[in-house]
Amino acid sequence: MTNEIIFAGFGGQGVILAGKILALAGMSEDKYVSHIPAYGAEMRGGTANCSVIVSDDEVASPIIENPDVVIALNKPSMVKFEPQLKKGALLIYNSSLIDIKPTRTDIKYIALPANEIADECKNARGANMVVLGCLAKVIPGLVNVKSFKFALDEAISARNKKFNPLNIATIKASYEKDYQIIG
Repeated sequence: MTNEIIFAGFGGQGVILAGKILALAGMSEDKYVSHIPAYGAEMRGGTANCSVIVSDDEVASPIIENPDVVIALNKPSMVKFEPQLKKGALLIYNSSLIDIKPTRTDIKYIALPANEIADECKNARGANMVVLGCLAKVIPGLVNVKSFKFALDEAISARNKKFNPLNIATIKASYEKDYQIIG
């Protein structure tokens, strides 16, 4: 199984980190992965997105033209990437910050209140961790939620490792929720 995923939002939301953590989690399970970050003109506050492929087979090309999943953490990202989704694909959008619904009727979507869930977990900057828990829950076989611990230990700098227990708890809390897939 191959999953082509785009994470998108504004700089500071941790979309690049979320993609890196997903790729590392996939690697820890001996899956083939690709991770390509893209930044806007300025990092914090500018646009950021990354393409992640997690596959049971070798990845022929890291370029994603029509993703299976788009995670949009802000409205401009949803507007930009929704049209690129392949038919029947999944859009997960941060309903905490996005006040519109998808326009396409040939895709599925989840309105994920990522900021609210992160706040419930006392992790105000953890919307990206909420997304990872949701992904692990709604995409069977993508990665095991337990693999995120290894990925966080690998991805997070020494000075920020003190936040790993909170981030792991946020991922697990998100994974435990029930999500309504519409479409």
